[in-house]
Amino acid sequence: MNSGCRIGLVILTSAALGALGSEALHSEAGPPAYLIGQIDVTDPAGYAREYLPKAREIIKAHGGKLVAAAGAAATGSQVVAVDGDPPRRVVIYMYPNMEALRAWRNDPAYVQVRAAGEKYATYHTFAVEGAVAN
Repeated sequence: MNSGCRIGLVILTSAALGALGSEALHSEAGPPAYLIGQIDVTDPAGYAREYLPKAREIIKAHGGKLVAAAGAAATGSQVVAVDGDPPRRVVIYMYPNMEALRAWRNDPAYVQVRAAGEKYATYHTFAVEGAVAN
């Protein structure tokens, strides 16, 4: 086999291995995870001052991205009731995957910030995985 064929075979093999490795990496990551929070904020000023800035910083460090927020301590948009009474605040964050979401929630820095937030709000949060694209 001449050197041109060998080089071509090495390039082809490398490309195939790279594609397989990339596919394995993406399949292990899993679908995105969404955190949905219904928050009863009792002191919007304290919540906005002591909780929000630090919490947002830690959320961002774990790959969390704000999808939607409304109600107390938000940008001014209101939560619209469709069925039942609306909570005072709703947030939706997207994380790269459920592992990233759990890492954020268990981060000691967030646990400390959350304790400060609990002086100003009661939280009802849950997480769901995003739908897998077909």
